[in-house]
Amino acid sequence: MSINKFNSDLLNINNSSCEFFHINQNFNEMNIIETGPTTNYIHENIFEEDLSIIINELSNLYFKELNEGKESDIRKQHILDFIKNYKINLQEIIYWLSNNQHNSNSIHLLGYFYYYGIEVNSDKQNAYEYFKKAAELEHDTAQYNLVNMYIDGDGVDKNYDKAFKLCKKLAGKGCPSGINLLGYCYDIGIGTDIDKEKSFELYRNAADLGNLNGLNNLGICYEGGVGTNVNKQKAFESYQKATELGSTNGMTHLGWCYEEGFGTDVNVKKAFELYSKAANLKNKYAQYNLALMYEKGKGIEKNMEQAIYWYKKSAEQEYYNAKKKLQKLIKK
Repeated sequence: MSINKFNSDLLNINNSSCEFFHINQNFNEMNIIETGPTTNYIHENIFEEDLSIIINELSNLYFKELNEGKESDIRKQHILDFIKNYKINLQEIIYWLSNNQHNSNSIHLLGYFYYYGIEVNSDKQNAYEYFKKAAELEHDTAQYNLVNMYIDGDGVDKNYDKAFKLCKKLAGKGCPSGINLLGYCYDIGIGTDIDKEKSFELYRNAADLGNLNGLNNLGICYEGGVGTNVNKQKAFESYQKATELGSTNGMTHLGWCYEEGFGTDVNVKKAFELYSKAANLKNKYAQYNLALMYEKGKGIEKNMEQAIYWYKKSAEQEYYNAKKKLQKLIKK
């Protein structure tokens, strides 16, 4: 199967299905808006002390969904929906955060907005500085984000040793997303020697705690005999559970199981339904697999127009295989 292991769903990491303004020489001199009294710019329906509570609730929601292994697009949309429900515009949130850098939740959240370019210019170096500052205050989500940036060299130089140390710290706190990420480190040798058995155990621990990335990684291990024996039934069950919990990666894996008869009977119709659902939820791997079905007419009527459409959708998300397919089809 073509999907890689899932170490994160915040960043667009090279080996994962997991995705931040201009920074000056001095962190204390960042481009933060010069302001007067913060209450002057806060929505009339929200008192400033209420906004502080809202920021904490938003941070708790983010951390909860991160540990559940919810995918980045879903978490991002939930954050935007959360803010919208309180009828606060994003500019007000950014303004308040810029002027209330007194706790780790505010520091981290401002870094998150810079990372994604939400109402500010995207700048990953700036986001890194915010994450680093929040991480020094023992903010778990900021530490998690730093790990991924160190692994990918995203806004900062790659540093596998720092990534591994932070992973061990998060896993030691019992953080499911950190446990899964530590498993990934042992799986491919990030800051440590490769230990497939250790990675399998960590993936299983994360899965037992309900982490969707852990469930999918556990399925991959059972599928390929990584750190354990090949077990088609357990692989299928892991993907099925991830799917039931709403994972689009789980849907894509489960679709492949039905397409190939891996741990279950062949059911191309079911595979098509699962790929379609995940593809419409913007999963690039499902989009690619759906395009393949349309191109080959496997279980459905051949439709090159639809095949190209879904290859393009997948390629737009930087999926290499989809880009290669498009190049070949355009040359014909």
